[in-house]
Amino acid sequence: MPLSPLPTPSSPTVPESTATRLRDLSPTQWKSGIAAWLGWLFDGLDMHLYTLIALPLVVQLLDVASPTDPAVQEKSAFIQAAFLIGWALGGAFFGRLGDIIGRSRALVLTVLTYAICTGLCATAQTWWQLMIFRFIAALGIGGEWAVGASLIVETWPKAWRPWLAAVLQSSVNIGVLIATVCVAAIYTLPHPPGERWVFLIGVLPALFVFWIRRHVPEPAEWQRSGAAPEPKPGFGALFRGSVGAVTLRTTVVCALGLSAWWLFLFWHPQHLRQLLGQSGASPAEITRWISISFFVVNGASIAGNFFAGWIAVHLSCRRAIAVMLGGLALGMAGAFAVPRGFHAMAWFWLPFTGFFAGGLGLFTMYLPPLFPTLLRTTGAGFCYNIGRIAAAIAALIFGWFAPVGDFRTALLASSIVAFAATIAALWLPKDAT
Repeated sequence: MPLSPLPTPSSPTVPESTATRLRDLSPTQWKSGIAAWLGWLFDGLDMHLYTLIALPLVVQLLDVASPTDPAVQEKSAFIQAAFLIGWALGGAFFGRLGDIIGRSRALVLTVLTYAICTGLCATAQTWWQLMIFRFIAALGIGGEWAVGASLIVETWPKAWRPWLAAVLQSSVNIGVLIATVCVAAIYTLPHPPGERWVFLIGVLPALFVFWIRRHVPEPAEWQRSGAAPEPKPGFGALFRGSVGAVTLRTTVVCALGLSAWWLFLFWHPQHLRQLLGQSGASPAEITRWISISFFVVNGASIAGNFFAGWIAVHLSCRRAIAVMLGGLALGMAGAFAVPRGFHAMAWFWLPFTGFFAGGLGLFTMYLPPLFPTLLRTTGAGFCYNIGRIAAAIAALIFGWFAPVGDFRTALLASSIVAFAATIAALWLPKDAT
């Protein structure tokens, strides 16, 4: 049976949409907000536990003498690429599931997926086992983004969206900060238990799903749309008509912007690790300093989230995204254009870059309203997470062809991708009204 024409994307409306103060919010809004915020926080935690201990863990699994061994770089690239591909596929799969079975139910499945599989990483005995566990965990992490974002869009006031984007994205950064604190604390112990046991921290979010199922109802807007007699749009509807134009333009910007940011996130700790190793620091000292620098970068990102929200209130989300992507590109270029020491890099250029990366959080509230209700998590999940595929390809290319240990050159090349994202952002669709 052919699909009926898709409705024009419009802003979700809820009875509480006129709320102007926190105390005006209903219990349902508070529960959906807490569920999305905690889901994103655990995303950040599970996502970055591996990033912080990637190099020594892969060295251990490969049983090689030095982190400069070419096999370490190659296998690290495979693991990172698998994670990014899983993230992209999870965004599409769970995004579609969120439109079919509901936001709350899909949120439970995403959290269980990434929590359990992050814990299983501790049992990996070979690099390819670690790659498989990271891939499956990434399916849940990618899916949680679209589901959580749509849950908020459909229950909270439209006027609050720029600030809600900042609050939600900050929860990811806080999750990353918790991961860095946990890793740094482990390495302050007299006898650290080893890198692999760090992953057991990532199992904790699984306990969160019991609260979601009991207290977080499906949004009224999704229930109304699902009960309507009209045929429901399929995945292919993302690529037809006016919705297809939205999908294309937002996908390009997300692919470029997220590729640049994720390459930065993964490779800059390896570059800092190399600089510290050249200075004679011990392995434990190196890991502690890497954790501290991650803390600083993500602290700056939290400030950037709210700065981006402030710009969006005054200019619009799409213009704010372009401004922040421009700052991200400048920060990456400034950091890696010339050789710099650890302190200049870690305490100025990297926080500068992290601050402007806060603009990526605006996609949280910008993307879902661009799509009809029953394509909302499908469209947002696909467009946002497709950037992981591009980043995965870039990670593999670096792992195969870049000179061993030349992280600075790869990171400088990533800044070009960020500049391309800035230009593409000038053609983003207008904010949904």
